[in-house]
Amino acid sequence: MPTSFKSIRARAEKRKGAATLKKLLPKVPDQKALAKLKDDRVLAEMARRVFSAGFVWSVIENKWDGFEAAFLGFEPRKLVHKPDEFWEKLASDKRIVRNPQKIRSVRDNAQFVLDIAAEHGSFGKMLAAWPGTDQIGLLDLLAKRGARLGGNSGQYLIRFLGKDSFILSRDVILCLRDAGVDLTEKGTSKGDLKKAQAQFNAWQAESGLSLVHLSRICAMSVGENYDAARLKRATGDKD
Repeated sequence: MPTSFKSIRARAEKRKGAATLKKLLPKVPDQKALAKLKDDRVLAEMARRVFSAGFVWSVIENKWDGFEAAFLGFEPRKLVHKPDEFWEKLASDKRIVRNPQKIRSVRDNAQFVLDIAAEHGSFGKMLAAWPGTDQIGLLDLLAKRGARLGGNSGQYLIRFLGKDSFILSRDVILCLRDAGVDLTEKGTSKGDLKKAQAQFNAWQAESGLSLVHLSRICAMSVGENYDAARLKRATGDKD
C-alpha cells in the first residue's frame, strides 16, 4: 500500500520547517478566475510554454514584449486569417526566438483555441469545468488537438494558466516512487500518468488538499533540499 500523505507532509515539514513549508505553497487556483480567462491569454501561454521547452526560460521572458508585438497580442481570430507570408517573415523577426516549427505552432494553436471556444464558450471555461480527477484526459486532449503541447509542456501549461493540477517533475516522480507507486524513472508513459493520477486522487481524498499543494509538498519531501529563496525562483512564484 502506498505511503499516506500525512507521512509525506511530515517529512516535508521536517526538511523545511512547518512555517517555511506553508509559505512555499502557492495560492490555490481560483476556478472562477480560470473560467473568465481570455482566449488570447491562453494562446499566449501556449506559445510561452512551447518556446520555453528545451530553452532557458529567462531568455523567453526577457523577450516576451517582442513576442506579444510580433504575434499581434496573441488574438486567435487575427492570427488564423494571416497569410503564409506573415508567418514566413516571423522566422527572421529578431523580436522573438526564430524557430520556424515553434512559430507555426502558434498558428495551429490559434485554431485549436478557437475550436475549443466554439465548443465550450471559451478555452478557460473548458479548463474550469474539466475535473481534476482526470488531468491525464486533459493532457491527452492538449497533446492530440494542440501543437507541441504534449509531455511537460502540457503539464506546465495548465498549471500556469491557473488550473489546479500536479506536475510530474523529477522530485514528484521520486516522491511517488518512494511512496510505493510503480512508476518508471521518467514517468512519461500513459501507464505512469494513470498511476500518478490515481495516487493524487487518493491523496486528495485523504487530505482534502488541492492538487497544486499535494504536488508541491510531495516535491519538497524528497530530493535536493534547496533553501526557500531558490525554490521560489525555480518555481516562478512571485508571492
